[in-house]
Amino acid sequence: MIERDIAPWVQKNATWFPVLSITGPRQSGKSTLVRALFSDYQYVNLEDPGTLAMALDDPVGFIRNKPSRLVIDEAQLAPELFNMIQVVSDEVGTPGQYVLSGSQNFLLLKQVTQSLAGRVALLKLLPFSYKELNQANQRVELHDFICRGGYPRLYDVGIPPEVYYENYLETYITRDASGYVDPRNLGLFRSFIVACATNCSNLLNLTGLANDVGVSVPTARSWLSMLEASYVVFLLQPYHANLRKRLTKTPKLYFYDTGLLCHLLGIHTADQMMASKQRGAIFEDLVIEETVKRHLNAGRQPQLFFYRDDSKIEVDLVDMTDASAPELVEIKSSATYRPAFARHLSHVGELLGVDTSGQSIVMDASETTVVNGRKVWSMTDWLLRS
Repeated sequence: MIERDIAPWVQKNATWFPVLSITGPRQSGKSTLVRALFSDYQYVNLEDPGTLAMALDDPVGFIRNKPSRLVIDEAQLAPELFNMIQVVSDEVGTPGQYVLSGSQNFLLLKQVTQSLAGRVALLKLLPFSYKELNQANQRVELHDFICRGGYPRLYDVGIPPEVYYENYLETYITRDASGYVDPRNLGLFRSFIVACATNCSNLLNLTGLANDVGVSVPTARSWLSMLEASYVVFLLQPYHANLRKRLTKTPKLYFYDTGLLCHLLGIHTADQMMASKQRGAIFEDLVIEETVKRHLNAGRQPQLFFYRDDSKIEVDLVDMTDASAPELVEIKSSATYRPAFARHLSHVGELLGVDTSGQSIVMDASETTVVNGRKVWSMTDWLLRS
């Protein structure tokens, strides 16, 4: 098993809260993680028909007859269990009693927030980060990682990414979306995911996405919410502050995994990626998604934004996660530094009170340097940050 950076944070939360909820995209390694970290707990998987039938038929008896150190996988399939978990966890009164995981995150989080508020730690496990793979001596070359992505099964059995992602999409559509999307629209839903990929790293335009696919704007909004809840895509919000500037209010659209993004764009090799018109958007997605992973794995809630005003002055990433050391980041797919890359950092840094030591440029360069007091990171060094 490749060690996950989030493991110490998960274990620490188990000493604080009676219930842990671990969500994340399908096949991100949730079951493997909880079984490794809580090997002394009883493990049940509600995708087993017999186990699910018992849980649904007698939720009270199901929980009462299990030990109070229990892992329930795909817990969202039996929502009746959550009230009993609340009752028993309150009776016992000790931390680390139940670990709940699931892939249908919108269902699991709904049950958790309704029944277990104040008793549960909410944790997110995303696919492998570049740092996790390199710490495990996988020696994945950066451009190959971009196209391959971080889903564990790609590294467990060496399945070709194009085979893996095609099956992943079919599984996602048939298992997760079929209950919420009219079966007649599943083909359109797949087209909507592709449209999101072609608009990655851009300002969200729901009307444009809806028109591209041929559905209504409310349908596009609903489908986007499903993709967010399933950790396929996320929205990066614009930075807002009490500035004498008119700032954009529209978020930008990103994917949680560049491997899936590249597959949707028809990119299957590093050479194709480097030659693609979408290269800049893919590199931008990579840096931002990996920054999200770095913070989540360390137990920090990411506070990430972008800056854009009506003068078209823009900075790709504003990281306010550590309010005492905010960062401004420009992201470039070029291997050659240009002074123009820093032209907006000075202006935005002055507006937001971020000096040059907190201003960075991340590039597809071979090494990290410092130019005029700003760090110019190689992409690899940025992804390996602690």
